[in-house]
Amino acid sequence: MNEPLLEFLRVTKEFRETAEPVVLFRDLDFALQSGHSVSLMGESGTGKSTFLQLAAGLDTPSSGAVLLGGREISSLPEKDLNELRAQGVGLVFQFHFLLKEFSVLENVLLPAWLAGTPRVKATKRALELLEQVGLSARQGHFPAQLSGGEKQRAALARALINDPPLVLADEPTGNLDERNAALVQDLLLRLVVDHHKTLLLVTHDKVFAGRTDLSYRLTAGKLERS
Repeated sequence: MNEPLLEFLRVTKEFRETAEPVVLFRDLDFALQSGHSVSLMGESGTGKSTFLQLAAGLDTPSSGAVLLGGREISSLPEKDLNELRAQGVGLVFQFHFLLKEFSVLENVLLPAWLAGTPRVKATKRALELLEQVGLSARQGHFPAQLSGGEKQRAALARALINDPPLVLADEPTGNLDERNAALVQDLLLRLVVDHHKTLLLVTHDKVFAGRTDLSYRLTAGKLERS
């Protein structure tokens, strides 16, 4: 079997803000193979979002190692980590985090600009992605002019602009009504397949989770197949 794209090796995460440390998980192992889609479910407070933040290098484990593409990201210098994250990970959150003063096209382009991608190349890819998410006609609009579903579709395009191998999605349809949630779910799963991406999805939606290749539940600090 090929080396996993994402791997947790005996990862422990605890918080010591209180007198009694809070341990989210201890000695946790996890492997995600390239091209697979995996969902993660669990009750509130079990550490699902923290798990995703560790995978993205936005947080560090208390012990153990997180590897992305075979590189241990938990010990990388900040500059190297930023570069790896920019090129290697696409992030989609429950809230879209679009910049209100930027147009839809500019919001999608922003990660490419930060990564130093030539403007012509970046714009061509951004326009292709906007067409794929059904927002070509809205590229010049600003976030305040978009519906909730449109904002999240723009966020999907932005997550793919740098062609990252890994897409991390944290409750990407949690703020949407049923109709828009279904549209964004279909779009996310189709984009992952069409662009040959690997997906790690956090969701509370059992039906959405059931559409991924594998589904896990985080319970009492342990991962269980569901």
